Amino acid sequence: MNDDLQFDTDEELGDIGAAKAKLKKLKDELEKVKKERQEYLDGWQRCKADGINARKDIEARAARSAEMLREALVHDIIPALDGFDLAAGSESWAEVSDGWKSGMERVRDQLVDALKRHGIERFGNIGEQFDPRLHEIVQEADGAGEANSILKILRYGYRAGERVLRPAQVITKS
Repeated sequence: MNDDLQFDTDEELGDIGAAKAKLKKLKDELEKVKKERQEYLDGWQRCKADGINARKDIEARAARSAEMLREALVHDIIPALDGFDLAAGSESWAEVSDGWKSGMERVRDQLVDALKRHGIERFGNIGEQFDPRLHEIVQEADGAGEANSILKILRYGYRAGERVLRPAQVITKS
């Protein structure tokens, strides 16, 4: 048996030739459509990735803005807290009635607690060791305790997480 096709008439050859030509044209068009589809798919995927990246960028900017606003507010509140601390450390504080002192200390504590709830920690304690990342030495003095220990807090420090917003100003033991 012969596997080759044999055509008897020119009419049949013309029909097969036309069909082959049409088939080639369809294959070429299919290939063109596949390329276009891939280009559109690639473009869509890039656009989708750009959209995701833009959203992440906007979220990151919003987070940075929120952090900057929070820190700006903290820097505005810190002087008021410093004022409370200066008043409480003054000689005239002893002459103020206990009820008024107690009320003022509660207001100060409320401000410190509000900062703490928003991730801002107040630091600086008498007796702890000096840490150059957290403390700023204003004076060295003689006194009880270990060398480089904090004898007095002149101004408390504040930090957001590990980031120091303001170092504590201290007097340390020499």
